[in-house]
Amino acid sequence: MDSPFIYDKYVSGKNFIGRKNECAILQNLLTQHENVVISSPPKTGKMSLIQQTLFNMRVSGKGFRVGQFSVLNVRSFGAFITRFGSTVIRMNASTPSEYSAYAGKYLANTHLVFDQDRFSDSDEVLSLNWDPDENDLLEVLRMPYRIASEKNEPMILIIDEFQNIMMIDEGDEILNCMEEVIKEMRTSLKAPFSYIMCGSMINAMKEIFYGGRHLYRCVEHFSLQDVDEKDIVEHLVKGFLASGKVIDRDLLLGACRLFRNNLWYMNHFVSICDSKSKGYIMEPILMEALDCILAIHEPRFRSIMNSLTTHQVNLLAAIIDGCPRLSSSEVVRKYALNSSANVKRVKDALMKKEIVTFDRNDVPTIIDPLFEYWVKKYFYEKKD
Repeated sequence: MDSPFIYDKYVSGKNFIGRKNECAILQNLLTQHENVVISSPPKTGKMSLIQQTLFNMRVSGKGFRVGQFSVLNVRSFGAFITRFGSTVIRMNASTPSEYSAYAGKYLANTHLVFDQDRFSDSDEVLSLNWDPDENDLLEVLRMPYRIASEKNEPMILIIDEFQNIMMIDEGDEILNCMEEVIKEMRTSLKAPFSYIMCGSMINAMKEIFYGGRHLYRCVEHFSLQDVDEKDIVEHLVKGFLASGKVIDRDLLLGACRLFRNNLWYMNHFVSICDSKSKGYIMEPILMEALDCILAIHEPRFRSIMNSLTTHQVNLLAAIIDGCPRLSSSEVVRKYALNSSANVKRVKDALMKKEIVTFDRNDVPTIIDPLFEYWVKKYFYEKKD
């Protein structure tokens, strides 16, 4: 029997819980062919939300083509161009002859070609026959708009780990060209095409999109809200009942609060509980499961802390202690942070490492809830 506690892949259908309003909002944005930015920490449900929304759109009778690629392992200008163009062509074609026809029609004036030998050897739809230039990028970026307009069929392109574009030397050029093409196509073709730009490094995504630096007024920012803890508890209780087990709802509520309603952590946690129990699940089983999940992630947490300087460790301690004004003279003195100017540098470093994020009121949040628990209890040895 399939486990109801899924944490190794995105979920949809009966395993998707909560976020009905978010699905409706995202569906409306995509139906209007808006470009959407979704940024949230890893494993918080971005792809599940997207796939559930696309599922709902199909069920409602909406036709569209969808493609997806990740920038996670893209580190060069040429690799981005070929990855982008290949994905768009694969959205609309399925045979080598069709790949060649699309490349010839839409990319004739570029250095991008369909090479039959390269395709046979490495399954590459597009190859570069010369060093790529800005014209190659612009033509590739225009291609999905032209195809969607000619076919009069909506197209959605999902770009995952979008923030990694800034790891490419020409990252600014790529984003500037995307903005140029979006604005150009919005006024000329008005094609039924839209992007979903996903990022798991929330501070890096903020740096790209906030402050008008890139893609200004070209995207809609979509906030991923927490799933209500009552919905989570109800889903988990039903999952345990399906396997003939019972668990106290208050215990699950406590776990939800520890993991800050992170469904990936919760499903992993309760799957461990499920494997260690028979019948009624008591608190000792949950504590044993917590030790197990901490053991799995502890090497990663240790690596994070070993990468920090002394000042970064001290500022993180101040955040753990809930200090309201990190740049105050009292905090600077108590945590040996040298100066308020140094606090600013250390804050920036912790944000760059995606350990902490700050809201508009400069209130810090440790991004990973399990890391926050571990670092508080085991690194700083704080007592509840």
